[in-house]
Amino acid sequence: MKTILCYGDSNTWGYRPVTKDRYSREERWVGVLQQELGAGYEVIAEGLNGRTTVWDDPIEGYKNGKDQLIPILTSHKPIDLVTIMLGTNDLKRRFGLGAYDIAEGAGTLVEMVQKSDCGPDNHAPQVLLLAPPPVAQLTEYDEMFEGAAAKSRQFGHHYRRVAQELGCHFLDTGTVIVSSDLDGIHLEVSEHKKLGLAVAARIREIL
Repeated sequence: MKTILCYGDSNTWGYRPVTKDRYSREERWVGVLQQELGAGYEVIAEGLNGRTTVWDDPIEGYKNGKDQLIPILTSHKPIDLVTIMLGTNDLKRRFGLGAYDIAEGAGTLVEMVQKSDCGPDNHAPQVLLLAPPPVAQLTEYDEMFEGAAAKSRQFGHHYRRVAQELGCHFLDTGTVIVSSDLDGIHLEVSEHKKLGLAVAARIREIL
């Protein structure tokens, strides 16, 4: 049995645009991933709405992905592979960050996994870094994410660079899926399916 931990934000949690409720377990990309990989894998979803890479949110609080990562890894060990898809919330205007620094924040999380003993035989798990898809047409989030669209279009380039520097696996989700024009940030159910299938194919290559 291989264990996959998917560490992310609202798009890993399964946030449904407009209605603001949650997709069913089978509709979420992590559920599609589980179904596609089959009985030989256990897929664990660790998605939190608003989670950042390494930044404290001065308004919402308890969103820093760096603070939460090691306890989560430890609670689920041994883990064969960790997927990390974070960075969209780092685009919020309150943080004042560009794509370069956001990718560096994601890289910090990659290094934490690589230095952990949370894999098989107390080794480190493998890491699949997922560059989040670019932001689409912003509606209710236009002020909160002012300027985010242009920055997010640089995610693929900078996340790929970080993955190469750290020697981890990589997938640019922007080549597979698009964010919904219903709110500009979250994924429609069709994109969850595409993402789950793409990640499954990548994991099969790795493991």
